Amino acid sequence: MSENLLIILGPTASGKTKLAVALADELNGEIISADSRQIFKDMDIGTGKDLNEYQLRGKFIPYHLINIKEAGEKYHVNAFKEDFYTAFSGIANRNKLPILCGGTGMYIHSILQNHALTSIPVNDVLRAEIQDFTKEDLQNKLRSYPEKLRLQADYSSSKRLIRAIEIADYLIYNELPEISRPAINHILIGLQSEVETRRERIITRLNERLKSGLIEEVESLITKGITKEMLVFYGLEYKFIASYLADEIDFSTLKERLGIAICQFAKRQMTFFRKMEKDGVKINWLNADENLVQLKKIAIDHLQHKFDVK
Repeated sequence: MSENLLIILGPTASGKTKLAVALADELNGEIISADSRQIFKDMDIGTGKDLNEYQLRGKFIPYHLINIKEAGEKYHVNAFKEDFYTAFSGIANRNKLPILCGGTGMYIHSILQNHALTSIPVNDVLRAEIQDFTKEDLQNKLRSYPEKLRLQADYSSSKRLIRAIEIADYLIYNELPEISRPAINHILIGLQSEVETRRERIITRLNERLKSGLIEEVESLITKGITKEMLVFYGLEYKFIASYLADEIDFSTLKERLGIAICQFAKRQMTFFRKMEKDGVKINWLNADENLVQLKKIAIDHLQHKFDVK
């Protein structure tokens, strides 16, 4: 028997959480976050947790995989998969609808594909040996492994080649463990808008966050011992504000560069979602600029065709 899963995805600032909360309220659901940075504590404004949105008419909508790690820790896709299935099973056992909501496409895709390869650990020694290789060198090294160990390899970038080499090297000496996962009957709802409209929403939201204490949030993280290198690793707001606090850029440059970077990030998110579609994933796209009542109605119509939802 398969369990139902509603997935709501879209680029940053598309209104995913509001729609997810409205649907959870209507359909007796609980939300699982698919955001690679919202898992960290004390990183609220920069990651857009907006936890007040989980309150609806005085009712609290339960959420999962938010604030589960300390700032300064690292997290990866396989850890997300393990945490997701724990949350998913708990929600299903309570006879509620699990709603996976977020913009980290790699996390969402990992659940749809359920590739065992994501469980293969990082090999820091091997990475240190090949980190300065050219893309051509990496391609040649990958081809030196047996073909059956690199059938799903992506040769398009050095980063992906390094991971493919890491996987092939691991499989020479190890067998992948068989992990039993619950069967999932899923439907994806995507939110998108015109590029210029999306840009306006991003810039408006950035200005609001800067006024709401975003810089002070990053200052607090630094005070708690989070290094600049780690802030750069977390990216976007944390990376640029760390540079601002180090007097490497002024405030106007911060706003300009960060706004551009977030818009570019949203574009990359959409590119990843389009790639998912090319891989055979069906995404039901809705116009993010519709009002919430209309979006909820359209989403429920899609669900009624896919699930037994009244």
